[in-house]
Amino acid sequence: MRWLKGLLLAAILLVVLLLGILFAVNNQQALPLNLIWVELPPASLSLWLLVALACGVLLGMLAMTGVYLRLRTLLTRAQRHNQQQRKELDRLRIQEFKEIP
Repeated sequence: MRWLKGLLLAAILLVVLLLGILFAVNNQQALPLNLIWVELPPASLSLWLLVALACGVLLGMLAMTGVYLRLRTLLTRAQRHNQQQRKELDRLRIQEFKEIP
């Protein structure tokens, strides 16, 4: 089953890579990028789109860092609480067996 998942992932990755290459080949015209306050030098459209994608991914990861850290802290706290509850349960079970004579 694991090899099937790897094979499927490899096939999807190959299709995405081929589509990316096809996109880059079909969009080679040089365009200057005007960002209102500055005009960047001409570069291929595919390069500008890949740069925008990379910036978006990085900003998304940065935005999710706070949520990730908060959830990680909550998980650690819940695991600690769970461990304390298990110890208390074990203690009560042992105490119950001692009282049953």
